[in-house]
Amino acid sequence: MAAAAASVARERPMVPLAVLLRREITSEKMERPDVLHGQASQSKKGEDFTLLETDCRRVPGDRDADATFSVFALFDGHNGSGAATYAKENLLDNVLSAIPSDLTREEWLAALPRALVAGFVKTDKEFQTKAHTSGTTVTFVIIDGWVVTVASVGDSRCILESAEGSVYYLSADHRLDSDEEEVERITVSGGEVGRLNIVGGTEIGPLRCWPGGLCLSRSIGDMDVGEFIVPVPHVKQVKLSNAGGRLIISSDGVWDALTSEVALNCSRGLPAYVAAHQIVKEAVQVKGLRDDTTCIVIDILPPEKITPAPPPKKAGIGVFKNMFRRKSSESSSHSDRDFIEPDVVEEIFEEGSALLGQRLNTAYPIRSLFKLFICAICQVELKPDEGISIHGILSVPRKQHPWDGPFLCTSCQEKREAMEGKRPSRGSSFRKSFGSE
Repeated sequence: MAAAAASVARERPMVPLAVLLRREITSEKMERPDVLHGQASQSKKGEDFTLLETDCRRVPGDRDADATFSVFALFDGHNGSGAATYAKENLLDNVLSAIPSDLTREEWLAALPRALVAGFVKTDKEFQTKAHTSGTTVTFVIIDGWVVTVASVGDSRCILESAEGSVYYLSADHRLDSDEEEVERITVSGGEVGRLNIVGGTEIGPLRCWPGGLCLSRSIGDMDVGEFIVPVPHVKQVKLSNAGGRLIISSDGVWDALTSEVALNCSRGLPAYVAAHQIVKEAVQVKGLRDDTTCIVIDILPPEKITPAPPPKKAGIGVFKNMFRRKSSESSSHSDRDFIEPDVVEEIFEEGSALLGQRLNTAYPIRSLFKLFICAICQVELKPDEGISIHGILSVPRKQHPWDGPFLCTSCQEKREAMEGKRPSRGSSFRKSFGSE
């Protein structure tokens, strides 16, 4: 399936953001949608937290309705609630502080993926100073008009059902059992990955990273495991048609009990707040309340359409797609006509690399939106001779040139080196065993 998805990605170009937004502006039908939401939760450990903000402003104080966006986030904590509560209180501000001011809406949306990476890493870096050993998954969703941007670390999940009835994953699963590349990255960086050993050397349970025994490769926090458990999020940005769709964001308490198809089927046609309660109810009925079980449902609807209609039944609706429908590459033109494809979800951006240098090294013209001599993570101002290039091309200090950037401050460079195994990480590596020395 991964190979097929990669093949599709090579054959079909992403739709340029400028084309999508220009079409939205010129089309009378593309009014801003109504965004309705509901949430439900049953608590076992008290470590799940949510953030629901429906009236955020790209420019503080701007009362124009077109300058607003919504944020919906789920933080599934483990080993305590410290990391989850800290991320809930600080992540949004850290993301917004990484976006330059005075940008147009198109530029703001284009800058958002890099800003999300910076905000996640900054939040993790700052949390280290709190001396907590807890960690948290994060599924962070920003909705601006018909454009949806999702950043995720961990194993909470965000799925989308479009109005036409197709289902898409908007987040990534960072469980070690499901990603061989992440296992390889951790071991190369100095971590140890294996299952739990019991008496006689028998291995049980999921793959875990030692020390600490975490079964995830990415999170915020988890200082007791090691900095090779990185906070660099998978980011996906898509644009819905003006028919809208439904998002479901849930913690693993839901997804360990229900498939995506079951979650959608049991809640289809219900208002968002009723749907969220129904999904949690179904999950608890299947496996009992073994973990915190939280669900957020968001309906993105054409204006004045209060309740989403059930999508039309179609062959293959139960087959979940890893890639989005895109126009064939038969034509290389990027004119509006080339991308007219009604009632589909169009992918604008997707990147999941754990390498910080790769994620911050945005191409032109997006790179030109960001200030040059400022730390790309923590946003502190840098003198021309004190920034450290993310390209790692400088062996001795010298005056930096704009083409050497983006730049990091010394502490953020140390953070990057630890994440990539280039300096000692937190803790020491050992394999966890029971019943043996």
